[in-house]
Parts: sequence; structure tokens; C-alpha cells
Amino acid sequence: MRLWLLGAMAVATGALAQRSAEASLKLGLTAAAVTLGLILIGFMALRLRARTLNQASTDGVADFIAKDGTPSFIASTDRQVIYRNEAAQKQFGDGGGETLAQALRTHFSNPVGLLYRLQSRATASGNAREEVITRVGPVRISVHHVSADRLLWRIEPAPARAGPRATQDSMALPMVMVGRGGTILFMNEAARIFVGDRVKSLDRLFNSLPLTSGTVAEISTAQGNRQVLVAEVDAGANRRALYLLPPPDGGVSASELGWETFQDLPVPMIKLGPDGTVLAFNRMAAKLLGVSLRRGAHLSQLMEGLGRSISDWLNDSLAGRLVQKSEFLRLTRTDQEIFVQVSLNRISEGGEAALIAVLQDATELKSLEAQFVQSQKMQAIGQLAGGVAHDFNNLLTAISGHCDLLLLRHDQGDPDFSDLVQINQNANRAAALVGQLLAFSRKQTLRPETLDMRDTLADLTHLLNRLVGEKVTLTLSHDPVLAPIRADKRQLEQVLMNLVVNARDAMPAGGEIRILTEVTTLDQPLERDRVSVPAGRYVTVQVHDDGTGIPKDKLQKVFEPFFTTKRTGEGTGLGLSTAYGIVKQTGGFIFIDSELGRGTCFTLYFPVLEGQPHTVSRKTASQPDQGPLQRSDGVILLVEDEAPVRAFASRALRLRGYTVLEAESAEAALKMLEDQELDIDVFVTDVVMPGMDGPSWVRQALKQRPDVRVVFVSGYAEDNFGQEQSKIPNSVFLPKPFSLTDLTNTVHNQLH
Repeated sequence: MRLWLLGAMAVATGALAQRSAEASLKLGLTAAAVTLGLILIGFMALRLRARTLNQASTDGVADFIAKDGTPSFIASTDRQVIYRNEAAQKQFGDGGGETLAQALRTHFSNPVGLLYRLQSRATASGNAREEVITRVGPVRISVHHVSADRLLWRIEPAPARAGPRATQDSMALPMVMVGRGGTILFMNEAARIFVGDRVKSLDRLFNSLPLTSGTVAEISTAQGNRQVLVAEVDAGANRRALYLLPPPDGGVSASELGWETFQDLPVPMIKLGPDGTVLAFNRMAAKLLGVSLRRGAHLSQLMEGLGRSISDWLNDSLAGRLVQKSEFLRLTRTDQEIFVQVSLNRISEGGEAALIAVLQDATELKSLEAQFVQSQKMQAIGQLAGGVAHDFNNLLTAISGHCDLLLLRHDQGDPDFSDLVQINQNANRAAALVGQLLAFSRKQTLRPETLDMRDTLADLTHLLNRLVGEKVTLTLSHDPVLAPIRADKRQLEQVLMNLVVNARDAMPAGGEIRILTEVTTLDQPLERDRVSVPAGRYVTVQVHDDGTGIPKDKLQKVFEPFFTTKRTGEGTGLGLSTAYGIVKQTGGFIFIDSELGRGTCFTLYFPVLEGQPHTVSRKTASQPDQGPLQRSDGVILLVEDEAPVRAFASRALRLRGYTVLEAESAEAALKMLEDQELDIDVFVTDVVMPGMDGPSWVRQALKQRPDVRVVFVSGYAEDNFGQEQSKIPNSVFLPKPFSLTDLTNTVHNQLH
């Protein structure tokens, strides 16, 4: 019974609690609804008040401008017209529900852009104003903020200017502004008066096109055809200004326009007497020629490089015998090198002949021409070096080879042994010199591998410290995270040694050489020294010195073979040309910056090896084994067009026990192979021969003898025929000059 009473009480208590919670929830919802309602009523009241204030402001401004004589509009921020006064209705019409741009479209060519520009400025500063040229003349349009979302626009005539409409009109010289395609964009007042009409295109003004600045052309005017001297000036944005100057021999005389009008002309001009004496010049000519330009000076004192007497050139101009309309000359200024293109035109003043020289700054053009000539010269030297190196390699192969044969028959106690060693050593030195020529012409054989520049320099540091000596300090600084590159380590070390030796020689009293390596990322192609370095990641190596520096006129020649600033006997002039060739053949770039008395910096760019390093796809001749050679068996077909090289190679191979068959040409070799019973183990063939070349006859021979191995020899680089060799199986390359051991080891490795 007691339990039943307790349960009933618990149920009653829960019911009461539930009713209480529901009542509280209803009360909370009611309060929230009342609050939201009050907020909404307040917001609507504020908005209504703002609208009332805006309307009041608008009505006040509208009443103020209603009878104003200046056309005025009240518009919203989205440029919808809310109100226009009587003057605006009279001038622009009483359109309903239109935008301000639509209202102004009959007078303004591009009202949308103009209105947007002015409103943006008014938003920032409260008001804005601008004068523009419209179809009815110049007007001033202004805008002011009336309220938060109301703007007052006023359009009134611009006051008359005291001066001309444009700066070009202030000149007495006729001038036309020409755009792309020959459209005449503008004619100043002098040009309109001279021509007698406003012309729209060049072909309607000039009787013959194209035009050449500094020459005489014929134009059509209201008074008939007239001769003018055309002076052209670049006005930017694909525009050019053409000045119509007094022509030679007739037309408008110089005195009619007056020489004073030439002073502000943006074209350098000089008036010369018949003998070449300067009679007058304008400001642009004085700026171009410098202080040496003065009245009474002779033209020959101002410029040079014509190739003949300037007096003869002037006489031909006066007599009308000029074949070439203009000449390129170099100014005699000592502070800087400037080239000018000069056009001479004969005029007549008071019955006396004179000359007008129209000048154009051609320094950039001549600089580009000089760079092109330099590029062509470097290419020609490279081709010459490659050809000479090939012939020398054949000679050196025969010399060093036969010297090796003689050394085999003499021991160290022989009186001739030391002489033979001297011959061999000097032949090797000559071979190294030829290798430098091949490096410059980028025709040497490279053995590229994946390199870390820090490791390469670490291995080389000891040798570099010995090279620089005690007076010079060598400092190395590396990027903490240096990317790998792909290059021939031996050749790269040669480049670094050449640069360090050059830096050392530039500091005879001692100093510091700094080598810095880092990874550089080019987001845009690097344009300098007529070279474009593609965008990408590069490992850069900089070699700085504090030496004497290199004059600017010699900077472009430092990479030429045999060019050196050292005294006779101090250098061959091949160090930098070798570095240039190796870097270029590796796929890199090399630049030089130098300043007299402050030092020189060489900067090398090597492309970063992205991804996994790849191996050379074709087989190359390995380095000769240093162990003693064993006598071998095998039949060798030796094909070489150079008789001395063939004689040495055949004797060397026979001494090692091989049977050697000789052929002086590819055709003779193929004729020999027609004997099917002839068993050949290795072809040893030159690559470049008269008639059929090495790879061609080998491919033909391998059709019948596919198992024969091949050794290609050449005085040229392997890259010259690398693609051809890669298609020939079981082939290796042996560059000339090669020694007896190089040849026999290579053949031995091919057989075994």
C-alpha cells in the first residue's frame, strides 16, 4: 500500500514538472517573437526616416537647380535618373526611366566609361570634375554626393582657352599624327592650313608610299601637289608623328617658315653651308651631339666613319648625285659611343644653296648589328677550329702512334729513349691544345654524368689552392640545398680551373677569389648579352675576383680563341674560349660582368637535372685497362683513308697478335666483304671519309654479318654522329688522337 502511494506521488510530481516546462517554453517563444517584432519595427522606422531624409535632400537640391541654366541631373548610385532640371530637359530631352548614360549618349561618344570614372573618384573624395571633348565642343562634367545614394551631375560648357587646343597646335610646323595601318589620328592647325583639308589616311595625303624619314615626298593639297621633307618621330603606342618640313629646291622655302620653328621640333636637325660648316642647329641636335656642336664647326669634326671624304659626300648632295639616301656615322663624342643615321637634303635660301641634315639616333641599331657580326664571327671561328682540329687529330694520331711504336723497340738505357719521350709528351700537349679548340667549337666528346657541384668543388679545392698560390685567398660558399646537374666532370673541372687561373692572374698583388654556388629559379626568360636563358631552375656558379677588371670594349671578345690581355708568353688565349665551349656544349650559359679597377665576375648557369638521372643509351668506349695486355687472336678489318694513321693502326694491332685487313675507303671494304668465306671479328673504321662514310658502310655490311663488332674512330666529336651510332649494335667510339694502348685495349674489350 505504501509503495502504491509513493508511485502515485511520483507520477503526479512528473506531470506537474512537464506542465511547468511547457509553460516556460511558451513564455520564451512569446518573448522572442515580441523582440523580433520590435527590432523589425525599429529597422523599418530607420529606413523610412533615411528615405524621408534622402527625399528631402533630393527635393531641396531639385528646387535649387530647377531654374539653373546649367544642365543638371540627380541620379542614384546605379546612375538611374531621378530628376533633371529644365536646362537638361531642353538639351538632352525628357526621357523617362532611362539611365544617365542613355541620356548623354547623343553628345558623348563613351558616356559609360566617363561616368564610371567620375563616380569612382567622387566616392573617394566626395566630388569629381573633368573636361572632355564632345560632338558639340568641349564641356566640363562634374559630380557631387547629395546623400548616401544620390549624386548630382552637372554638364556645362568649358571656358574658352587662351592657347590652342593641343600642344601640337602651338607649333608652326605642319604635323600629322599617324596610327596603325596609316590612319591619320590628328592634324595640327599648321598642317590643316597647309593641306587645306582634314585628311583621314596617309594614302590620301601622300602620292606614294611607303615613307622614309629624311627624304622628300609629294603630298596632295588644296593648291595642288607640293614637295615636303618628311621627318618621322616615334610617338609611342604604335603611333608616329610626321613633320612636313621645307623641301629641297622649291615648294615652301625655309625662310617662309623660319629656322626658329625648328628649335622645338623633336628631330635633330643641322643647317650646313655648301662647305660643310654648321650654320644653325636645333635643340635636339645640340642634345645629341653635345658641346662639340657649335656654329662654324665643320661636319667632319662632329662625326666620322663614312669611308670616304665628308666633303665629297656634301658635294654629291649639293649636285644631286647621291645614290644612297642616308649614311651611318659615329659621333666624335668622347664621353659615349653614339651612331647616327644622317640624311642630307639641299635647300635654297636667298638664292644660295645650303644643306639640311636630318639625324636619327642609330646607336641601338648599330649595337644589334655589331652583336650579329660578333655572333657570326664566333660561329665561323668555331667551324674553322673544328675543321683544323680534325686535321690535326689525324696528324697527331700518326705522330704519337709511330712514337709509341719506336718506344716499344727502345728501353730507358737507349740514348734515343729520352728524345722519343719528349716527342711523345709534346704530341700530347698538342693534342690537349687541339682539344681546347674542339671545346670552343663544341665538337669534343663529352662523358656526362650526374654531379653535385659541392662534391666536384670539394674534390678540386686542393688543386685550386695550389693554383692560386700564397698571395691569393680562395673562398667557397655553397647553397645548403644544391640540386644535381648533368655534365662531364673532367671538363667541368677544366672550366673551373681556367676561371680561377684567370682570376689569379688579374690580381698580381694578391686578393680574394670567391666561388659561390646556388640554385636559381627563373620565372621569366633571362635576356642578356644577345642570349635568352629559358625559364626554369638552374645551378649557378659565380667566380668573383677583385682584380684589374676588363675594359667594356673588350668584354665581347674575351671568349674568342687566342684573344688575351696578357703579355706575350703568359697565356695562349684559349682558357676562356675553352670554358665557353664546354659550358655551351653541356647545355649551360656563361656570362661576364667586369668593371675596371673593381674586378670581374663570371656567372655560369647549368640546368638542374629534374627527376631520375638517365644513363647514356649507347655504348661508349671504356677507359683502357692499365694492366699488361695479352696477345689476342682475331681478324680486324681496318678502314681508314689517312695512310699514316692506317699504317700505325695496322702495325699496332698486328703487334698484339691480330690479323689485320686494310682498306682505304668504305667502297674497298665492301668489295672485300663480298668474299663470304672471309671471317671478320671487328670493324675498325673512320667515321668521315671521302665517298661513303663509316656508319653507312657498316650498316650495309652488318646486313650479311650481324655479329661483327664495330669500333668507330674520328677526329670529330662523337655527338656529330651519335644518333647514327646509337642505331648500330655492338659499336663503340674511340676519339682521335689515340695511342697504341688506347686502340689495342678498345679492340680487345670489344672482342672479349
